[in-house]
Amino acid sequence: MSTFSIPIGPQHPALKEPESFTLTVDGEHVVAARVRIGYAHKGIEKAMESRTYIQNIPLVERICGICNVAHTVCYAQNVEYLYEKSIPRRAEYIRVVIEELNRIHSHLLWLGIVGHEVGFDTLFMYVWRDREVVMDLIELLTGNRVSTAMNTIGGVRRDLTPDKITRLRKGMSILEERTKYYRKIALDEPTVLARAKGVGVLTPIEAIKLSAVGPTLRASGIKSDVRMDDPYAAHDEVPFNVITYDSCDVFGRIIVRVDETLESIAMVQYCLDNMPSGPIRMRLTNTPPVGESVSRVEAPRGEDIHYVKSNGTERPARYKVRAPTLGNLPAVLEMLTSKGDYIVRIADIPVVVAGIDPCMCCMDRSIRFIDPSKEKEWVWSWDQLKKYAARR
Repeated sequence: MSTFSIPIGPQHPALKEPESFTLTVDGEHVVAARVRIGYAHKGIEKAMESRTYIQNIPLVERICGICNVAHTVCYAQNVEYLYEKSIPRRAEYIRVVIEELNRIHSHLLWLGIVGHEVGFDTLFMYVWRDREVVMDLIELLTGNRVSTAMNTIGGVRRDLTPDKITRLRKGMSILEERTKYYRKIALDEPTVLARAKGVGVLTPIEAIKLSAVGPTLRASGIKSDVRMDDPYAAHDEVPFNVITYDSCDVFGRIIVRVDETLESIAMVQYCLDNMPSGPIRMRLTNTPPVGESVSRVEAPRGEDIHYVKSNGTERPARYKVRAPTLGNLPAVLEMLTSKGDYIVRIADIPVVVAGIDPCMCCMDRSIRFIDPSKEKEWVWSWDQLKKYAARR
């Protein structure tokens, strides 16, 4: 066997964010894969320690633009757990509405990207056209199309008026019709089937062993969803089905996300029909009690985990984020490695990587230095980084 290595990234036209893959190939077959992360590190966790809990909300929102609602829901309820308080029920319902709108937006965005990666740009253009519907609805409810600034500690910032609810219903009807059409395309279109079926295979055993999460895990037939397993907000009342598929490949990940979009539409409609009356926010002090808390939510890409340690002041002593891409990245390396009858071709690489909907800016939480001439690797502390910045 004669092999050689192909470097992809950290800057590459096929990558939407900076990451570095080194792929060992034998002819057209990929026989091994390695990944290096850390190129999108922003120092958010450490920065949060020097800001108040309220000031941290917009910072948390910028962990990821697409998953901003998931991160702020996780952050807000994490701090609320420190107070051992429950927010008003109407606020919990509104959180579900905006969270599911964010999921619809994320899944449609991803479906368009996958269409582009398989060479089906017509699908990409149509899906992103219809994605504007949910973007406009998010702007209607929050005032912003991307970073919503909707969630806050103790509830939400804005209420749903009768006019907004009417326009939401109309938008959900449009999106339901279009999503059903895209499901039919996914099931019947030869381009999608040829590029997605049998590509990026991840067996149920491998998915569990490698700690895969979200649609990546559910497309391997594993029924796991934080909204069902550990309900938060109003998920203990809002009915939905945990979508799974047993093809264990990129095709299954397409079907799971399309069907989850339909489930999210139904959840929004249920919330609008059963919205409780009452306040949307409760007042809390600026200094949570001393303690620790862990919060988790089901982000569009999978389980999102936040940890906070309070020292009784208005600033957290420690904050930690485990974004879903970190759980899915080991699975990508498994899916990129040929073994037995399973063959991974060079042309499959973009589709396999896109299949997990990676978000590197969510995941990167450290920075590593490498000196190839001295064969040394090291990590700097926050103080060392600040001293270096001051010298510059």
